[in-house]
Amino acid sequence: MNALFANLDPVEIWQATLDTLLMLGGSLLFTVLFGLPLGVLLFLTGPRQMFERRGLYGLLSVVVNALRSLPFIILLIVMIPVTVLITGTSLGVAGAIPPLVAGATPFFARLVETALREVDRGIIEASQAMGATTREIVLDALLPEARPGIIAAITITAIALVSYTAMAGVVGAGGLGDLAIRFGYQRFQTDVMIVTVVLLLVIVQILQSIGDRLVVHFSRK
Repeated sequence: MNALFANLDPVEIWQATLDTLLMLGGSLLFTVLFGLPLGVLLFLTGPRQMFERRGLYGLLSVVVNALRSLPFIILLIVMIPVTVLITGTSLGVAGAIPPLVAGATPFFARLVETALREVDRGIIEASQAMGATTREIVLDALLPEARPGIIAAITITAIALVSYTAMAGVVGAGGLGDLAIRFGYQRFQTDVMIVTVVLLLVIVQILQSIGDRLVVHFSRK
């Protein structure tokens, strides 16, 4: 057993885990900040909605679908000049966050749009009948009613971001993915590969458990 895990460096594994969590937390924060308004806009301007705008909805859909269809590993490389412009570097945690956000925001926005579509139209119509403004309808009716679906969307996006952070290791972003590639794959250190995979699985399980509990808590009994 000692021979199997002879290559493990607890300090390096801890630092890689911390880098992964920092990438996940930072990118998830900006993904929600950008993706939630985008999802609401997609919903409001969509077909048969309050502010149907076929042109605007079509344009947003093209952009969202284009970013969603682009493989993340390619997005990482394509965005290097933009990443350097924003953060000053394309390496490390800071260099990974812009492409992570760009890759996850369209995905999250579509999930938000889907969650909002599940809201009973009667609630929207009742709010309009009472003279509520668009802001009041969105903040006081739509988002509260769609809260469980949005929380589920955040959970799904967070888990997707875990896999994205692992891929970001290919371009020197650090984290568990970088550790697995440099040591587990390139140097054939199986013990390092096993530990990184287990840690990624643990992170995913924790995220899913927290998300499931929050969805149940905020769902109507």
